[in-house]
Amino acid sequence: MKTLFIDKEIKYEGYQLAPHWIYKNFKIQGDAIVGFIGECDVKLDEMVDIEDVINNEPIYSKLMLSFITEQFNIGLVEGVFRQRLLICIIKESLEKRGVKITREGDDLFFNGKKLTVSIATKSTTSVLIHTGINIISTGAPVKASGLTEDIGIKDIKEFALEVQKRYSEEIYDIIQASTKVRGV
Repeated sequence: MKTLFIDKEIKYEGYQLAPHWIYKNFKIQGDAIVGFIGECDVKLDEMVDIEDVINNEPIYSKLMLSFITEQFNIGLVEGVFRQRLLICIIKESLEKRGVKITREGDDLFFNGKKLTVSIATKSTTSVLIHTGINIISTGAPVKASGLTEDIGIKDIKEFALEVQKRYSEEIYDIIQASTKVRGV
């Protein structure tokens, strides 16, 4: 899986969770994960999570670290497993820095306040995942925590690169493990 951290700020509005968005914008073809920093403002008409639409819960963060991944030749259930794997890698990366994080499904919490948003969906050609981590919690519509102001992580890019690398390696390792066994 290819990785890229995009150094320019990108406002995540939900439309980026689309087939070939990574390929069209960054010339990365195939399975990939990209990371970027920017405001997150997903209105209800761009929401993929029907539950959030029904509950009238748009997503907003003044500053968020976002990951978008597109993966081909897998089904939605496997995509949700991979989404949870990404969440677990983020949790482990924070815990190795001495931060106590709790996970509920695909959500991470710090001191009982929501740290992340995440969704996995299926397009006609791929599975797409967006996971966002608040950098600052100011202005969020829910009780939220942030990487910088609450947890103390200063180098967001370094943290993002670590998560992307670990996720890419884990997916590769899983695929490799599936090729070394004999059928029974």
